[in-house]
Amino acid sequence: MIVVNAKAKTTSENILNLKNVIFDLEQETLKEKGCLDYAFSADINNPNVMRITELWEDLQSLKDHLETEHVAVFREEMSKNPIDVEAHFYESEEIPYPG
Repeated sequence: MIVVNAKAKTTSENILNLKNVIFDLEQETLKEKGCLDYAFSADINNPNVMRITELWEDLQSLKDHLETEHVAVFREEMSKNPIDVEAHFYESEEIPYPG
């Protein structure tokens, strides 16, 4: 499984401007082959930060996702509403709850 853990920093205004395109991106991505989970969320302690979490069955599924039309639309909108994104990519396997 591939895990993407990202943090996007921008202004509250830019986040609001991107809200609809983010909604569309999430909905279309969740339909993709190999997508296990995909979500943007607001940082409760900082309104200028979004968290992005993605789970993919394999690396090829993630690579295919990056070539989709909805990702291209999102990138275009990001160019109009600049975001500083720090993303980390991990290969992992699920384990039982350790508690």
